Amino acid sequence: MERVAFGVLGPVVAESGAGPLALKGPRHRAVLARLVVARRRVVPVARLVEDLWADPPPGAVGAVQTFVGALRRALEPDRPRRAPSRLLVTEGPGYALRPEPGAVDAWRFEADLAAAAEWPAERALPRLEDALGLWRGPAYAEFADEDWARAERARLGELRLQAEERRAGVLLTLGRAAEAVPGLEVLLSGHPLREEARRLLALALYRQGRQGDALAALREARSVLADRLGVDPGPALRRLEADVLAQAPGLDLPAEPAATAARLWTRATAAYDRTVAGGARARLEATVGLIRNLAVTGGGGLEEAQRHRLEAVTAAEEFGDPELTARVIGAYDVPAIWTRSDDPTRARRIVAAAERALAALPASGGSQDAARCRLLATIALETRGIRTPRGPEAARDAEAIARRLDDPALLAFALDAVFMQSCTRAGLAPRRDAIGAELVELAARHGLVTYEVLGHLIRVQARSALADFAAADRHAAATDALAERHELPLAGVFTQWYRAMRLAAHGRPGQAATAYRAAAARLHGAGMPGLERGLLPLALLSLRLTSEEPLSTAPVAIDRGLDWGPFRPWTEPFALLADGRPAEARAALRALPEPPPDLLYEACCVLEAHVALRLGDRAALRRAHDRLLPAAGELAAGGGLFTLGPVSDHLGGMADALRTPGGM
Repeated sequence: MERVAFGVLGPVVAESGAGPLALKGPRHRAVLARLVVARRRVVPVARLVEDLWADPPPGAVGAVQTFVGALRRALEPDRPRRAPSRLLVTEGPGYALRPEPGAVDAWRFEADLAAAAEWPAERALPRLEDALGLWRGPAYAEFADEDWARAERARLGELRLQAEERRAGVLLTLGRAAEAVPGLEVLLSGHPLREEARRLLALALYRQGRQGDALAALREARSVLADRLGVDPGPALRRLEADVLAQAPGLDLPAEPAATAARLWTRATAAYDRTVAGGARARLEATVGLIRNLAVTGGGGLEEAQRHRLEAVTAAEEFGDPELTARVIGAYDVPAIWTRSDDPTRARRIVAAAERALAALPASGGSQDAARCRLLATIALETRGIRTPRGPEAARDAEAIARRLDDPALLAFALDAVFMQSCTRAGLAPRRDAIGAELVELAARHGLVTYEVLGHLIRVQARSALADFAAADRHAAATDALAERHELPLAGVFTQWYRAMRLAAHGRPGQAATAYRAAAARLHGAGMPGLERGLLPLALLSLRLTSEEPLSTAPVAIDRGLDWGPFRPWTEPFALLADGRPAEARAALRALPEPPPDLLYEACCVLEAHVALRLGDRAALRRAHDRLLPAAGELAAGGGLFTLGPVSDHLGGMADALRTPGGM
């Protein structure tokens, strides 16, 4: 069963790896939302009827059953007829929703909030920002008037405000007062009676050297509380006001070694905050530059950058200026190495905005051509891992414009887009290797460090697939050296996985398993869920399969409790076979789509071949054989992360089976 994620921090939605699920009408969503509110507990049918209708009509129970049936079909479209649902279950007098841990955004929000309370400021900040980034609007947005949702909406709303205040407090602890001010001002515009937010705002202003503004904020607090509630400020606000008037030393951060760069950053951001208007285009474009730099600083930075990037694009579109929007979208030229999106929904929204800007740009010429190139490259990058003609077409067009303009940075961006669209079939490792080689040379010549790292990583992947480990080792070492020199920690995630894979390729499965687990631990919190989900179970499965003879027919047990991520469709037939359900395994095998156009295309084809041989399914075996044939001289290791061995061994086993008369 493919993992389904549920969103209630905003309009109620459900999504699988393939995108949003159609939940039909408002009552279907109401049933789903009501079951999420119950937190895995059973909700009796009678209670659902009461919650759905103020005056239940005749046949209301049957209508609820119809809604539940439709939800089950939407949530588990591949579930065989009459097979019990494992997600929306029937128990006793009613129904319960049993999603995987972390599959509901509200539950993840609370877990992140609780974890952040236990951690020091440096670790708590990214966790808090992750939590706040889950919100898309008011909780259970379309059910604001429903009695069953009211208490949960209020509880989650209060937790959100506490999270905002806690984030501001952490920023102050870290000496980043200027960053705390905008969020606090927004919070207070909607919740003017929150005294803790008032206190934090005044303290943040004071620590920026804005004593007058701090006193004004405190006096505004006094006025608001008196006018609305007829009360004076609480002890914390009164004490802070007295301390500000006295310029008490305790208001400053505790003395600690502070680098000149850190002090400069604080002063510069404070000055920028004072002098550049909040809605100014200059501020927006400067923000995008900051977001771009944030993306390469590590996991928390990457996640924050991705979230703020979409906000920046939305803000740019509000100006109604397609050239501004194009600049904001195109400025995020952060090198991408993994050919699967971390957030498909966000990617679709970025693509839609890029397409709108592209259509509205003036006729080609001058700066418009460069903007057009960046928009096309963005479209190609954000449609990676999806079978659509638009992605390859956009990549080709971006490359052509960049080469014509002879702009090295633009060409590097376009080549990354071409790389992202270079996995449409098996056997394209030589093409990717050529892209990586050009990027290394181009970036080294023009000082484009992040693209030089990208080029080396592409060559690690490509040379791995071509079984040239000596060259892959050299590029991995070059990657690590550049990453250390220029503080690019995410690059090391990929080289660590590569070295684990190398152990497996050289017949050391025990050491490889340990190395895979260590590499997976480093992925946690790295801000790359498109890479992380399902990777460790798949890598460990690859060790089991490569320890057998090529395309062995021995049973393979699959732990369904693990998060197989987007690879579940290719592992589910193994699980069904191990359960003694060959007919269902055969149906699941035949329902497999062509693997996504990403770096694990060959690996998915090999998994399909293993199942086909175990089931004696000649049609599926022929299909896998034909898809793998262009990669006959390669390893099934295009991602440089794990390997299923030489493709030629699998092709030979498949050919032998297909030649066997009357069977496998």
